[in-house]
Amino acid sequence: MSILVPFLAVLLAGGLAAYHRMRLATWAAISACALVACWLLGANAAACIVAAVIVAAITVPLLLPPVRKALVTAPMLKFFRRVLPPLSQTERIALETGSVGFEGELFTGDPDWRKLLDYPKPQLTAEEQAFLDGPVEELCRMIDDWDITHVRADLPPEVWDFVRQHRFFGMIIPKEFSGLGFSALMHHKVIQKISSISSVASSTVGVPNSLGPGELLVHYGTQEQKDYYLPRLASGLEVPCFGLTGPFAGSDATSIPDYGIVCKGQWNGANVLGVRLTFDKRYITLAPVATLIGLAFRMYDPDGLLGDTRDIGITLALLPRDTPGVDIGRRHFPLNSPFQNGPIHGKDVFIPLSQLIGGADMAGKGWNMLNECLAVGRSITLPSTASGGAKFGAVVTGSYARIRKQFGLSIGRFEGVEEALARIGGKAYAISALAQATAAAVDRGDVPSVPSAIAKYHCTTMGREVVSDVMDVVGGKGIILGPKNFAGRSWQAAPIGITVEGANIMTRSLLIFGQGAILCHPWVMKEMKAAQDPDHGAGLEAFDRSLFGHIGFGISNAVRSFWFGLTAARIGAAPGDAYTRRFFRKLDRYSANLALMADVSMLLLGGKLKFKESLSGRLGDVLSHIYMTSAMLKRYHDDGAPQAEQPLLAWAFHHSVHEIELALSAALRNFPVRPVGWLLWALIFPWGRRAEAPGDRLGHRVAALLMAPNAARDQLADGVFLTPCENNPGGRIASYLAKAVAAEPVERKFIKALKTRGIQALDFPSQLDEAVREGLITAEERLQLEELRTLTMDAISVDDFDTEELRSAGYRPGPIGAASREAA
Repeated sequence: MSILVPFLAVLLAGGLAAYHRMRLATWAAISACALVACWLLGANAAACIVAAVIVAAITVPLLLPPVRKALVTAPMLKFFRRVLPPLSQTERIALETGSVGFEGELFTGDPDWRKLLDYPKPQLTAEEQAFLDGPVEELCRMIDDWDITHVRADLPPEVWDFVRQHRFFGMIIPKEFSGLGFSALMHHKVIQKISSISSVASSTVGVPNSLGPGELLVHYGTQEQKDYYLPRLASGLEVPCFGLTGPFAGSDATSIPDYGIVCKGQWNGANVLGVRLTFDKRYITLAPVATLIGLAFRMYDPDGLLGDTRDIGITLALLPRDTPGVDIGRRHFPLNSPFQNGPIHGKDVFIPLSQLIGGADMAGKGWNMLNECLAVGRSITLPSTASGGAKFGAVVTGSYARIRKQFGLSIGRFEGVEEALARIGGKAYAISALAQATAAAVDRGDVPSVPSAIAKYHCTTMGREVVSDVMDVVGGKGIILGPKNFAGRSWQAAPIGITVEGANIMTRSLLIFGQGAILCHPWVMKEMKAAQDPDHGAGLEAFDRSLFGHIGFGISNAVRSFWFGLTAARIGAAPGDAYTRRFFRKLDRYSANLALMADVSMLLLGGKLKFKESLSGRLGDVLSHIYMTSAMLKRYHDDGAPQAEQPLLAWAFHHSVHEIELALSAALRNFPVRPVGWLLWALIFPWGRRAEAPGDRLGHRVAALLMAPNAARDQLADGVFLTPCENNPGGRIASYLAKAVAAEPVERKFIKALKTRGIQALDFPSQLDEAVREGLITAEERLQLEELRTLTMDAISVDDFDTEELRSAGYRPGPIGAASREAA
């Protein structure tokens, strides 16, 4: 046994050094001390010498830079250059334009949680809060979603006028150009609130403040373009849209066939140098009502009028609607959520170079410009829309489940409904935290390409899951459309968020991990840049630093993964309070797992990794849920760690942890190199997969929070439109909860009297009369029960219509059976 002791000592010293990420020289010193101690304590002398020789053989060459570079770095650099996967233009620009915020920490295997917790708490200014409480609240009061979606298929004129008058289209435009100059957080809050009452209204407000002429001009426009267009956009004098997607170019936007040829032509009576455009776009939000069109196209200069480059590349331009040759097509009809959307066509449309966004100097730089703005757009509009819908659904459905009774019991008391309510509440909490976190990242100055993809995918996906559960709970109330239905249109509109700004399947399978593994990894991007450095000496030096940093990083994450797996991440320092410290330790474990899996996958698969979409999607799920849970913990601590919210945080956290382990286990079971997958399983899950989905007891606590007035429910409801007015059936239902709860003891007493005291009356008013006469309830209690019956009827009632009311305008039915006879 004494023969093994020196080798075990060296191994333990290596594990300690790797866990704490000590330098190689430090490991050598610790190993030397350990071997001397073994010698003095009587271990086998020969074994001590052999172990010392092994340590020296590893450390001495690596600690001597000339030897290390000649024997290891130079051959590895040659190999790396040979296997470095080629990047498409789309991929290269995406990597070059994104920035890395806290998500970069999640790839380190040892995140600096203090950095996350030290970020300033996201807060609105007094001016922003006043706008949210004033014009935004007033706008929501004006919105009748049934009128918009069924009667008009559009916002009414007074709503259009209101959003123009109060400059809703200019939230992101600086005040110097007559805009509101709001923060990204405020942008999120506005969209969140409007979307809780109408997805049509929220998309109408959101799109001008997202990807489009306004944002592009703020970042890239010439001074002349900014001075002219931005005030007009802010006031609503110009309504913008942006044409990117076409029939043959959806997710792969760099392959757009729309083109512009540099030539001379007439513009405002003068013969000027410009571009003649031909394009075919579809799915363009606000196109039917737009007065100013932003357009992406590929620009060519066959006659060399601008220089030697013939294929200049993707370029962005501004087209007034009345430009000759521009054709705004008829409207699309998106799933009974009829926001203004339609196609745009153009043939031989001439514009001068001054209409290129940023002028001629920005020609060919359109994809770079779009990537930065797409990241910001994904960070705000779609996550905020999902957040508004999910939070509204959670609060209203919780109230409905308490008010609606079957078998003499609130339906929310049935365990099957409790399960759905728990999912609704937990996911709404997660969506809200994730949407706010990405908005805060934008306000910190990040261009969050990876977090924006995470937020877009997971907020819209979980939002669809939430509304599915809402529909299950409210049953017939949800499937009968009409002014009293608060859920049906959300159910119909759910796939829209899944589809737009990058289909969710593509976002999960390609973008999240595909970009994150390179952009967020602490060493990979540095190695790639070093390998591409034309200066051989400088490239070798940079690659040497990155390569050995990367090797130590990989060894450390393997050790940390194994240690955290053995101890179930119950040991080690972590930030947070007594309640959340265990959560941070778990995230340390999964961060190390992710970093290890990323390194092994990139090492063994190289350029083939981007074609392994299932593996990429699963690792993307791991990254996403670590980021999501970090957003929850940040928000929980920003709010002062309220004890009342702990069930919501716990449910959402344990759900994410369960999803992380499911994704890791699926990635390992299906790893392309099977023996490596088995080895990684032993490191990551030495005791097997242990995380479980949230249990019934926790689910009961979450459901109970949604079904009773309390601080946690109020916090979850913050920021959505719950004013109980005529056009807000969900707001009315939410407002009834306190009265329904207060009336329950009287209701139970009355029901008991019906069963045991022999009340003979059959209808409700007569039963109340008899109960009062017999002294079973008081007159005041009768009034309370009457009020409960009234509000219950409003909560559960649905609409009905004459057949003619449901027919499209202009439709004239033929004789009954005529259509079937004609078909036959």
